[in-house]
Amino acid sequence: MKEILYTLWPGVSTLFIAISAILVAIGWRQIINKKRAEHQRTMFWAAITAIIFFILYVSRTLFIGSTTWGGSEELKPYYLTFLFFHIVMAIFGAVFGITTLVLGYKEKFATHRKWGKITAIIWFISASTGILVYLLLYIFFPGGHTDSLINSLFNQ
Repeated sequence: MKEILYTLWPGVSTLFIAISAILVAIGWRQIINKKRAEHQRTMFWAAITAIIFFILYVSRTLFIGSTTWGGSEELKPYYLTFLFFHIVMAIFGAVFGITTLVLGYKEKFATHRKWGKITAIIWFISASTGILVYLLLYIFFPGGHTDSLINSLFNQ
């Protein structure tokens, strides 16, 4: 059962971030076509799927652990650089995403529009690099698993 969680959980969480990015693309198209109500509903669900991803990611890290690099040592510096870039983009994506949502719900549409374009691009980059991290760790170079944060803290 634990091995299934090691392999299934990351795929499910990655699926949610991919769905979120697809919904952002749909929402962007909707607002271009002046479909404000549909845009708002789609972006709400994009945010919900991103939150589900985050909950799955954090709970996996706490209870199961993080996956270590399983590829060659020669590729590891490139992977770590790429991973760092992904993490930075994900942090910016989350901050920009929350800000953009708040601006939209407060009906500050001029500012929301400016932030939204940048946010969507960052979100696409973050989601795309996140999917690639998943592929690198679980498909192309299956990595090892570390102990969960909970075990690391309490079972020393």
